[in-house]
Amino acid sequence: MRLLALIPTVVLVSSCGMLGGPEDTAYERVQDSQRWQAVRFEDWRQDDPAFRFFPGDTLDITVHSAPELSRTATVGPDGRVNLPLAPSIMVAGLSAPEAAGRVADAYVGTLRDPIVEVTPNTFGDQNIIVGGQVNSPGLFAMPSRIGALEAVMLAGGFRDTAARGEVVVLRRAANGGVMMRVVDLRAALRGDGGADPFPLRRHDIVFVPRTTVSEVTLFIEQYVYGILPLDQAFSYAIADAITNN
Repeated sequence: MRLLALIPTVVLVSSCGMLGGPEDTAYERVQDSQRWQAVRFEDWRQDDPAFRFFPGDTLDITVHSAPELSRTATVGPDGRVNLPLAPSIMVAGLSAPEAAGRVADAYVGTLRDPIVEVTPNTFGDQNIIVGGQVNSPGLFAMPSRIGALEAVMLAGGFRDTAARGEVVVLRRAANGGVMMRVVDLRAALRGDGGADPFPLRRHDIVFVPRTTVSEVTLFIEQYVYGILPLDQAFSYAIADAITNN
């Protein structure tokens, strides 16, 4: 519904922009500001969260009270793992202790006192999404710990229309909301190491606006809101959408 509410605003801005007068320009700025303020972001937190499982990860499941049930399982595209004598168990977005509790709960009807331990084994693709004014927007696997500037280079570099000084990084918060941070890659290109100060994380979205950061509002409305959890399957869907639109 939020996206539908934005459509009339966009039409008004476009229509007024065609007139080209000073009053119309001022009106457009007001409309941009109103759209931007309508998007609510969570406070940015850079602390290292507990590792959480995503599709493509494998985990070692040790059932201490029934060792014959222990095994290594892969998190499927739907975020679930399949175990013997239990229904499919949703583990995507859970930490290892949370996943162990979920598995133990699944075995309550089968085992008298299930004692379960879960540890990460291997990790799926560490994907990020790069969209906006870059030459090849889409989904990319991080080759190492990189920042927003390296992400833009993975996507073919900036277009001439890019606002290099207001590049946006979007990240899921622990409560499922969206955090936003703006980085000045224009300064980073000049050699200012503090302009791109933090490494990206799995499933981060780097958005390069055309002119100002307010353009990211429509991007969020189209591709980010309502995508829970932001796992690999949804990442592919977002990447396909920003590539083909």
